[in-house]
Formats: sequence, C-alpha cells, structure tokens
Amino acid sequence: MPKQITINGHKQDWWEGMTVRDALKIMNYTFPMLVVKIDNELISRDKYDETTIPEGAELKVIHLISGG
Repeated sequence: MPKQITINGHKQDWWEGMTVRDALKIMNYTFPMLVVKIDNELISRDKYDETTIPEGAELKVIHLISGG
C-alpha cells in the first residue's frame, strides 16, 4: 500500500522528503495568495521549499481572494 497524505480531503501519494512546494505542484496550486496548514500548523510562505511533510499528514490549502 503506498504511503499517503491528505490535501484538502484528497488522498495523495507521499514520499520521504516531500515538501510543501512539492504538494502544491502535485495539486497544481499556483495562485500566489495561499494559506497552508499541516495538521493545523500554519506554514509561512518563505518555508514552503524547506518544510517537509510527515507521512499521513493532513494539509489544508486555502486560496485567499480579495475583492471590492
């Protein structure tokens, strides 16, 4: 059975050393204004490339949209 994480309710394959940036690429999340949480812990944008995701983690990615 492949190792997995959950991203916004969707199961995705996981690998050792997987980063937040990797997860965003898998899901094609390219919008510049994102909020990312791993198991309810907020991850700052400047840490996306270095923050690794633990096996079985739950990621929540929220798109911030402004308007007027």
